Amino acid sequence: MHKLVNLIRHRRDITLLALALLMLIIAVFKPTVPVKRDIYSYFMVVDITQSMNVRDATLDGRVVSRMQYQQYLLHRMIGEMPCGTQVSIGLFAGVSVAALYTPIEVCSNFAAIEDTIDHLDWRTGWSGNSRIRESVVTLAKLIRSFPEPAQVVYMTDGEEMPKLHVFNTRDLAGFQGGKDWLFVGIGSDKGTAIPKFDEHNQLIGYWASESFAMQPGVAQISQDNIGTREESVASDTNDRFLSKLDEKYLESVAKEVGGNYVNGDSLQNVLAAMKKQPPARRSKADFELKWIFAGLAGLLFLAAYLPKHPIKESTEMLKQFVARKTRKAAKSVA
Repeated sequence: MHKLVNLIRHRRDITLLALALLMLIIAVFKPTVPVKRDIYSYFMVVDITQSMNVRDATLDGRVVSRMQYQQYLLHRMIGEMPCGTQVSIGLFAGVSVAALYTPIEVCSNFAAIEDTIDHLDWRTGWSGNSRIRESVVTLAKLIRSFPEPAQVVYMTDGEEMPKLHVFNTRDLAGFQGGKDWLFVGIGSDKGTAIPKFDEHNQLIGYWASESFAMQPGVAQISQDNIGTREESVASDTNDRFLSKLDEKYLESVAKEVGGNYVNGDSLQNVLAAMKKQPPARRSKADFELKWIFAGLAGLLFLAAYLPKHPIKESTEMLKQFVARKTRKAAKSVA
């Protein structure tokens, strides 16, 4: 025991290196401690209807489609989320929202989430219509089926197709379940034609205004009877249907369900709006200690090669350096 004490006293470097090794061994086993904290869980709903193919968004000085800009936003938002945050991606088309998976931890599943975003495609859609008001009801039911609560971030251009009228406008006055949802507007308020692609994603023209016209005599009051779309391609530029971001409508829907709205043209504004959303729940979560032990190991390793009295020894070295310079100058003068 006495020899060990002497070794520790006289061989400080070996002691510090041994402690650094011990810290690294502990870090390898990834120790954790349970900490009660806010759990943030997001259900990112993305619009995959054909109006999202409209090229009226700007990204790094170039014009891109709403879908491409939506993907850019999602990538950046996911990248800003701290470890422990849970994320799910959902698709909106027609009257419903489908979840690709329930919320998963963002860091351990980062590659899978990024891959999901990269493969968002309008051809995944199961309906050519866009019924946002109807979808919020489906969305609320879907959220309740999740194993844990999640906050909604709903990205869309806000266009209802077919257009709303007194018979097909769902009343959301008694709606429950949309509190603190965030609606993100995608696109420009300037009307732009909707490109029409074939199954190989090749442009064959632009949607004609007649494709979105109300059918005479069709009430369109049920989910099964919402009218069939005229599949014609616009014959000239004057015949094209012009699509644009409907901010006023999205603001009104958000207000009706108790949520909020933000324009998606600024990433920072979207992130700020998301920070205002309350956490999905408060629960115990494992806090990783491996980085603390790894950091301590690094500090101990550096300390092992530092002098015992760094200030005193640095002062002595400086004095010696000045003395040598003085003697050298004196010899030069002589």
